[in-house]
Amino acid sequence: MSSTPDPYGPPPGWPPLRRPTNTLAVLALVLAFVLAPAGLVLGVVARRQIRETGEQGDGLALAGIVVGAIGTALAVLGILLAFLALATVAGSFAP
Repeated sequence: MSSTPDPYGPPPGWPPLRRPTNTLAVLALVLAFVLAPAGLVLGVVARRQIRETGEQGDGLALAGIVVGAIGTALAVLGILLAFLALATVAGSFAP
């Protein structure tokens, strides 16, 4: 069985052939909400695969990148603010 599409398309009356959706693109969007850095990385990998294979899902991968980047930036900002607050509180108890 050949992996190249039929140059003539489907027979009359049949639905058009659809390209499959890249699995990593779907995972990128899902993981961007659960584990933002993983969604960011998977989105980048999925877009690279989509360019090579011609699959669908470029929008999903891009959304995973954007949501993952925002989530990662917010997490890093939160960690920095927590350390700053901890240092401020610890400094106020110093003699």
